[in-house]
Amino acid sequence: MGGKYRITGNKYPRMRRPRRHGRLVAFGVTSAVVLGVGGWGTLQLIDVFTGGGRKASAAGGGTECEPTTRTSAAPVARAVPEPRTITVNVLNATTRSGLAKKTADELKKRGFKIGDVGNATKDYDKKVKGTGVLLGPSAALDTTLPVLDTQLPAAERRTDATRKGTVLDLVIGDAFKDLAKKPDADRALAEMARPEPAPKSKKKC
Repeated sequence: MGGKYRITGNKYPRMRRPRRHGRLVAFGVTSAVVLGVGGWGTLQLIDVFTGGGRKASAAGGGTECEPTTRTSAAPVARAVPEPRTITVNVLNATTRSGLAKKTADELKKRGFKIGDVGNATKDYDKKVKGTGVLLGPSAALDTTLPVLDTQLPAAERRTDATRKGTVLDLVIGDAFKDLAKKPDADRALAEMARPEPAPKSKKKC
């Protein structure tokens, strides 16, 4: 090769370029990425066909819900006391005479039992400015008082915790003119006995 360089030993220097290992590394990385993307796509297709997509939709929009209904027995009519089981004292707190007897007679025709008939006690005498007061024990608030209220709906309801027994008082006030018309009172009683509406279905998300 000229006089300047001398080759010694039994090995000769390689004159060709070294191989580029970088290309092999890049090829391997690219292959791994392609395989990973393909696997991820396969999993997404499996989720769609097996119902996994429903969970994603519910989480995103929340529009797909399962309707649920509560199972219950058939509606049962409310237990409303009948007028014949209710005893009423009819008391007149006005200066007009004869109102107590007239009102008591009409209540009797409508099925109520009549107790005392006369003037109101001093706690109410000439002190009731409205149509009247319906008075009873605490237990009557949601039982017998509402039944009597159908006959005089404009009256005020009151309860006395110290009062014993089940007898009610109908105290006639200054604004009293007459009891409710019988058809209206009967209709109100029928409404009280109407069964509760069935529960509506709800969506469970």
